[in-house]
Amino acid sequence: MDAGTLILWILSALFTITGLAGLIIPVIPGPVLLLAGLVMAAWAENFVFVGPVVITILTLLAVLAHALDFLAGAMGVKRFGASRKAVIGAAIGAIFGIFFGFIGILTGPFIGAIVGELTVQRNFQSAGLAGIGAWLGMMVGAAAKIAIGFSMVGIFIIARLF
Repeated sequence: MDAGTLILWILSALFTITGLAGLIIPVIPGPVLLLAGLVMAAWAENFVFVGPVVITILTLLAVLAHALDFLAGAMGVKRFGASRKAVIGAAIGAIFGIFFGFIGILTGPFIGAIVGELTVQRNFQSAGLAGIGAWLGMMVGAAAKIAIGFSMVGIFIIARLF
């Protein structure tokens, strides 16, 4: 194995692991990094086992997962009648939540949506609903992203083995 191939394998492992983590951690673009890791693994083997058709399928799945993640969060907030500021608050809350570990990741969007909605109207019931919508949207998006991400890995493995 030459140095270039070894570097590809190392980068593939790093990108794949980070991509898998990004399926759970909201601000890491998991599907994109996972795709990059899988493409590097295919490249390390000169695309002998995993070719252009599989790479195209993986790319489409990565785009779909990324889009669903954003749409689910926005739809969750909007479904509960929240304002634009609640959506922005949920996004900011998700970013700040990362610094507080797993609990922060779960509660950040909820708190951010509540704070964002309270800047528009002083109705705690509407703000609470915005927070619930943000949290539910984030959970639905994360579930879809995780399912698609693991499907990507499964497709890669099946293509690699057969």
